[in-house]
Amino acid sequence: MDRSLDRLKDIKHENMIWIIYIGIIILSFIANNFEKEFILNKSDDAKHKYQIIMIIIFSILLFVYYYFVKDSLDDIKDLDSCDSEKKVILTYASFIGSLLILISGIIFLIIAVTDDNIDTEIAFS
Repeated sequence: MDRSLDRLKDIKHENMIWIIYIGIIILSFIANNFEKEFILNKSDDAKHKYQIIMIIIFSILLFVYYYFVKDSLDDIKDLDSCDSEKKVILTYASFIGSLLILISGIIFLIIAVTDDNIDTEIAFS
């Protein structure tokens, strides 16, 4: 029963993250409009707004990615000696995947901060 309550708590947190992703999608549309304005009109103001929004997006995503790394690490800590080999392997694989996504988020944030010409296309998933 305790595991079920923990899982329900995780689902509640994940639902909050989906709401954050919706906000990220809206911010991405706004950023794309500023990028388009910069490309068409060479507007420094549009370029600056685009860069700020991209930095905000990837900063928020780092918190989300960190949550998943921490959650995966907690799952590793909760492994029991009687857990199946498959569960152990998949739990570690989930942690490694989450960690790699966090690392990619850090890289994308660095690109967003340092790309003054906004000529590097950065995307997230």
